[in-house]
Amino acid sequence: MSEKRKESSMILRGMTKDGSARITVLNSTEIVGTAIGYHHTTPTASAALGRLLTATSIMGSMLGEESDAITVRIKCDGPAGGILACSDFKGNVRGYIDNPGADVPKKSNGKLDVGSAVGPGKLSVIRKAGKGEPYFGTVDLVSGEIAEDIASYYAVSEQVPTLCALGVLVDVDYSCRAAGGVMIQLLPFADPETVDAIEKNAERLSSVTGLFDSGMKNSEIAEYALGEIQFDVFDEYQVGYVCNCSRERTESVILSLGREELEKMMAEKTGAGDREEVELCCQFCDRKYVFSFDEIRALMNSKR
Repeated sequence: MSEKRKESSMILRGMTKDGSARITVLNSTEIVGTAIGYHHTTPTASAALGRLLTATSIMGSMLGEESDAITVRIKCDGPAGGILACSDFKGNVRGYIDNPGADVPKKSNGKLDVGSAVGPGKLSVIRKAGKGEPYFGTVDLVSGEIAEDIASYYAVSEQVPTLCALGVLVDVDYSCRAAGGVMIQLLPFADPETVDAIEKNAERLSSVTGLFDSGMKNSEIAEYALGEIQFDVFDEYQVGYVCNCSRERTESVILSLGREELEKMMAEKTGAGDREEVELCCQFCDRKYVFSFDEIRALMNSKR
């Protein structure tokens, strides 16, 4: 397994000195590696899920308040079936892919064909801000390669010109060798010269995975991406793959089924001679929660 797998995922946030654009750089190697460990994905599925986790973490880091959160969902017709990722305001993220065994032939250049695994579909963003009504936006997928689809979402739904580069390099043992992303967004009244420079430098991020795999620091990647454009770093901090599941949350899921459905389920299991318990598995981290029938009845009685 690659030594880089042991490094923490770090996110850097900065802005050009003239206030024209903001840049976020995330080394998500550890995040993607953790997701692969939980979901046992094929290389192509690892790349698809890893790219969305990386993008969602970056998007989460742009939220303003501690109670804010963002969910990005891809519903698609390809073998992947669908992908979902959720992030808090810091960029701590979790997610899953509907079909972790999704796999398709590689491209002619030898790269993983994420676009074919995803196929046509839609990308939706749900952004929760405090106690207000959530913001919801949906766009058609442009390519299924995810980076272009994220950029399209910002352009269409939020009218924010965005450059997004994402990459996941899967090692020979199916672990994550390197992963990361760079997002540059123009701000209102951006200087035309800075805009032109960013557009000219965009080609530098055509193989973003190689930058992270080379061992470059986030600050060095930001400098490389912006070229001669001067910028200030706001902060750089650690983020991770963080699941917030718990037994208490799982109890709520059980109760949401309703007394009639729960009684029916227990009767069917008893009639079939099965063990008198129910097991629920978290989609994000594969953690299992087991409830005996007595525990379920106690939960139902407590909510009378």
